[in-house]
This record gives sequence, C-alpha cells and structure tokens, in this order.
Amino acid sequence: MNKLPLPLLLLLAGCSFIPNYERPAAPVPADWPMQGAVSPAPTFSSDWRAYFTDPALQALIEAALAHNRDLRIAVARVEEARALSGLAEAERLPSIDLGLQEQAARVPGSLTPSGRPAINRRFDANLGITAFELDFWGRVKSLDAAARANFLASDYARQAFQLSLIAEVANAYYGLVELTLRARLAEATVKSRAESRALVAKRREVGLATDLDFLAADGAYQSARAELANLKRQQAAAENALRLLIGTEPAVPPAPTFNTLPEIAVGMPSEVLLKRPDVQAAEQKLIAANANIGAARAAFFPKIALSVLAGTASPALSGLFGSGSGAWSFVPVLKWPLFDAGRTDANEALAEARQHVAVAEYEKTIQQAFREVADLLAAREHYAEQLRALEAAEAAQAERLKRVEARQRAGVASYLELLDAQREHFAAQQAVIAVRRQLAATAAALFKATAGAG
Repeated sequence: MNKLPLPLLLLLAGCSFIPNYERPAAPVPADWPMQGAVSPAPTFSSDWRAYFTDPALQALIEAALAHNRDLRIAVARVEEARALSGLAEAERLPSIDLGLQEQAARVPGSLTPSGRPAINRRFDANLGITAFELDFWGRVKSLDAAARANFLASDYARQAFQLSLIAEVANAYYGLVELTLRARLAEATVKSRAESRALVAKRREVGLATDLDFLAADGAYQSARAELANLKRQQAAAENALRLLIGTEPAVPPAPTFNTLPEIAVGMPSEVLLKRPDVQAAEQKLIAANANIGAARAAFFPKIALSVLAGTASPALSGLFGSGSGAWSFVPVLKWPLFDAGRTDANEALAEARQHVAVAEYEKTIQQAFREVADLLAAREHYAEQLRALEAAEAAQAERLKRVEARQRAGVASYLELLDAQREHFAAQQAVIAVRRQLAATAAALFKATAGAG
C-alpha cells in the first residue's frame, strides 16, 4: 500500500478503512430445551425492587450497592474508560495554544564582528496549532470509535457485575434464612428430645423402660445437639459471607421465610441473550477490535501533520507588540512510511487476529449465557416438582409421627418405633427447607440471567 501513486492516494483521501461491522449470528438453538419456558407469564420488570419484595432483602441489596468494594472498582473502571474515550475524541480536533517565549544566547567575542562578546535576545508571543494530524485516512476516527466502544463495554460490564452482585446477595440471604430456619427446627428438636430423654429416664427408674430405651433416647438427644452445633457453625459462616458482600451487619427478620418470587416470562433465546449486559459488553469489545483494524490499515498511508503559528516577535520585550512586529509560521509535514521492517504489516495482522479473538469470545459469551438460562429454567421446573414431593413426604411423616405417638401412649408401639418416626419427620422438614432455598436461589439467579430482557 505504501507504493500507491499520488493521484490514487488523493482519490482515497477521506475513505475509512474500518471493516463493515456485522453482528455474528448467535451460535445457539432457536428454542430453549424447556419448551414450556416460552409460555405466557406475568410481566417481568428488570427493576430488582419490584422483583425482590422482601424488605429485609431489599435493605441488604441497597447496602451492597452502596458499600461493595468490587462494585466501586467496576464503577471506577467505567470512569477510566470514559476519560480515555474523551481523550481519543479530542484527538480529532486541533488544540490551540497561546505561547510566550524568550530566547537568550551569549556569543563569544571571537565569533562577533566587533570582537566583543554579545548577548542576543528574542521575544515571541504566538497563538497557533502544533502538529495537528489531518485525518485523511480515518486513523484517528478509528481510534476514537474503538475507545468509545471500549467505554461502552466497560459500562455494560459494570451493569453485569451489578446484576451478579444483586443475585449473589439474594442467594446469600436465602442461604442464611435456610440455616436460620433449620437451626430453629433443630433447637426445637433438641428441646423435645431432651424432654423425651428425661421421661425415659424416669420410666426406667420405675421399671417401665429398659436401658436400651434410655440409650436410644440419649443417642437421639446427642445427635440433635451435634446437628444444631453444625447448623450454628454454618449459620455463622453465612453471616460472615453476607457481611463481606454488603459491607455492613446483616439482619435476619424475626420470622424469616422464602417469599414467593414472580414468574419470569422468558422469550426466544435471540431476544433474551442479546440484551444481557455481558453479551453487549462482548459485542462492544468486538466493535472496538473491528475499529482497530481500520486504524492499523490507515497506518500504511502518509500521515499529514500541520503546525500554524501567528503572533509577534521582537529583540526587546518592549517592542513585542509594536508596529511591524507581526510574525507567522506555517509548517505542513508529510510523513510517508517507506520501510519499517514490517511493523505496519504486523500491526495490521495483530489487529485482525484480535478481531478474530473478539468474535470467538462474543460467540462463547452467548453460548455460556444460553446454557446458564437453560440450566436455570430446568432447575426451576425440577426443584418445584421436588418441593411438591418433599412437602407431601413431610405431611406423610407428620401423620405417621402423630399415629406412632398415639400408639406409644397406648403402650402398643415401642420407643424405638417412636424415635424412628421422629427422626424421619425431622429429616423431611429439613429437606423441605433446603429445597425451598434452592428454588428461591434459582429464581434469584434467573433474574440476573434474564434482567433487561423483560
């Protein structure tokens, strides 16, 4: 390209070498694996306050958005990219400077006609433009477009992180609620088994219970204590994790529960995924890489810089603005690349390679997003079915325990049979709480995965 004749160069002046951008086709199926996910559902708002209606959770999310340090870093990155975009845009316009200058030089006597040393002075006052590049080939324009795309990518990345933070806070809160409910259930179980243990001890004293009955009651009591200690440990760890996320002390409501979250109407994959902030961030990075190709190609052509100065000059400061002191300077510079050991060709190849990487990363981001949404849709359906089965099992165990207690009071059932019924009922209650948490966490993750697509 650097050997093109001058008439052809003039003909190409004003052309842009940025390749035409076309969004790559989404490399995902046209439908979700769970076909029922496209059925009509209540209108979904991307406003997290309308989705997470629990006041305690809303307070935690607000605290995280205000105090989370990683989010502050993401916001600062956006401001950094905004400033870089402003610098790139400013390069498209000339800078006008006002300059005041004094030059003084001492000349030895051996070099002066009079044989005596002399001091020469010059004062200048100029207003002008220095080394402004005339962007005939769109190099500066391409760099400006790339910087703006990078700025938008950083802003979309900040939005994606904020959504992830909201979902993470919700998930951590639901985990804390789960452990709180399970710990309270364990506390009630410890109390109940302590009473049973004491009752069996008294019955053993009067010969109505055996040592085996007491050992079984004592073992059940100690197992409940161990489970309670384990849950308390997990509860403390969950509180610490939530404290790190929000930057303040987490608060659990007096009567914690998993509030019902609204259903999300998920449309076609192409409608949902292309609106996700992480996908839009990847696309902006692709646009930036595309623009950088234009800048690399423009480097093959001559660079024209212009310096223009106008002002006054005088050997004495007093005569700087006197009559006849006007001065001007016009310095156009044309720099034509002839030989650079292949640097320009390598820069173009590098820009094209990075554009290919950006395409692959964009497509990979869409595929990962598709998998995430598809997994969550499947999880929502199967967790709901699992919860219905566990609630039915818990109801059956409750009824069984009720009947065994009646049989035990009538002397028909043994204490071991009662203990087994209590154990099964406790396990069923714990399982229901755990799956309710999983269902709530799945709904929170689905909000993050589809936010902005409603």
